[in-house]
Amino acid sequence: MRHSVRIQGLVILLLLLLTVGIWYAVFREDRSEILAVSFLDVGQGDAIFIEAPSGRQVLIDGGPDRSVLRELSKVLPWWDRSIDVVIATHPDADHITGLVDVLQRYKVGHIFHPGVDKSTGPAESMLASVASEGAQEVIARRGQVIELGDNARIEILFPDRDVSDVETNTASIVTRVVYGDTAFMLTGDSPQSIEKYLSQVDGEALHANILKAGHHGSRTSSSELFVGFVSPEYAVFSRGCDNSYGHPHQEVIDLFKKFGVPTVDTCEEGTVTFVSDGRVVAKR
Repeated sequence: MRHSVRIQGLVILLLLLLTVGIWYAVFREDRSEILAVSFLDVGQGDAIFIEAPSGRQVLIDGGPDRSVLRELSKVLPWWDRSIDVVIATHPDADHITGLVDVLQRYKVGHIFHPGVDKSTGPAESMLASVASEGAQEVIARRGQVIELGDNARIEILFPDRDVSDVETNTASIVTRVVYGDTAFMLTGDSPQSIEKYLSQVDGEALHANILKAGHHGSRTSSSELFVGFVSPEYAVFSRGCDNSYGHPHQEVIDLFKKFGVPTVDTCEEGTVTFVSDGRVVAKR
């Protein structure tokens, strides 16, 4: 008798899980015209998850440790074990350490990196994982476009040259995520010298609704010229609380106030998600 009751309980549980899964799939289908960009709460580091209207998924950076897996589980259904594209902006530990775990947990189609020759533990582990897990390795260069379908794409603005011997922050991959009339500017840890260069070559084409403040809000990034051209509606600080660098620096906070740009902070709010319907961007 007890055995029969136990089986009935398991059947009911399985039916309940199936029902939840079906409704979750329906809910995701209803969001098919929405681009979602989530700035994951990974402490002092960067990890940005993008889900396009087509369903294609991109992860830009993986943070300093395994916490990226925890945050991904909040934005991905439990059965989803694939990510179409991973972009490692540069080989600093606070951006790529977590990617080693991502590559082992998820099937990744392509991984883009700037081609910096830096032999560190995290960098070597990531490249070893790329080789062992079968992701296709691509050296990122200006002019490349990652098509996400349904009028969404990622434009690579930098590097535009061989950066194998360039300082890692300076070599950061700069991307502009575009959906319809909306855009997100994601600059890794690019310093003001690269921001100045992009301002000269791209000018008003840099405009984006959302700007991730470069280098976690460091004074070495977010120049007045660059912020002026981007002219964002929001700026995002991706950083850890009480970090030893003092990010975000007061000069950067004051600059965004000067431009009238509200800021959001993963330290204060946790993972921050913005959604776009191709016309406007809203904070979820």
